[in-house]
Amino acid sequence: MSKVILTHEVTGLGQPGDVIDVKNGYARNYLIPQGFAVSWSRGGEKQVEQIKAARVAREHATIEEAQDLKSKLEATKVKLTVKAGAEGRLFGSVKTGDIADAVAAAGIGSVDKRKIELSGAIKAVGEHEATVRLRDDITATITLQVVAAK
Repeated sequence: MSKVILTHEVTGLGQPGDVIDVKNGYARNYLIPQGFAVSWSRGGEKQVEQIKAARVAREHATIEEAQDLKSKLEATKVKLTVKAGAEGRLFGSVKTGDIADAVAAAGIGSVDKRKIELSGAIKAVGEHEATVRLRDDITATITLQVVAAK
């Protein structure tokens, strides 16, 4: 087992700044090369504090703000215009960054693309749902209306 410090949120492992034990191969072959973690060292304690401070700054400040954003997200259908073929199949798929940009363009608020979770790939026009984790205890469900560009 090797100790690593998470620099990004990894579903099932933890939040940025967490010091966790993972198998050597998982750390060496996936977490560290992808930039999700760095090796733990004695000087890493300063880095942990910096990562946690940045995480707190990015997180929505209060529960009231998160609840307000949740109600706005769930009340509005977010429209995404994408390139599609004649039968409604997309050229590619909708990514979380596209969803975050569409939410911002709709004037609802800003959402971090890393906090958006899709149940499956969106590869066709129509209505789809995505989940946004605003805080550890608050999640919102967005209704996406995917339409073909003309």
